[in-house]
Amino acid sequence: MSPLLPWASIDVSVAPSGYVTDYAEGVTVDEYIEGYPEEVRVVLEKIRATIRQAVPRSSEKISYKIPTVTLDGKYLVYYAAWKHHIAVYPVPAGDEAFERELAPYREAKGTLRFPLAEPIPYGLIGRVAKQLAAARTEGQRSAPTRRGGS
Repeated sequence: MSPLLPWASIDVSVAPSGYVTDYAEGVTVDEYIEGYPEEVRVVLEKIRATIRQAVPRSSEKISYKIPTVTLDGKYLVYYAAWKHHIAVYPVPAGDEAFERELAPYREAKGTLRFPLAEPIPYGLIGRVAKQLAAARTEGQRSAPTRRGGS
């Protein structure tokens, strides 16, 4: 058991920074979530459902040892539980109002950190996922097409 995650039931070893660095290969998203205490599992399951509702065509897998939501086979958004917070990555660009709403949770340019001791803004997490999906779709629409011939 990890000294920083004493309640984790999955096989973990934790670096001094508190980040999960290794656990048994082949862990599923369900197993990842099951490795946390009930109060954290509830939050992770609600985040999972919120993202899947915001992006219905999405799939999920473990990548970089954390839950990863994919769209069209490519990563869209990651989320992870840490000792005192839930992190969501990456952070989409948005208008000024959206940026103000994200500001209290911004840990770094590409990370949102939601303290477990505070109410989790599930609606905001859903909008983050939706915005990331929209940006992906916009990028695909605006990509130049190749023309055949000479």
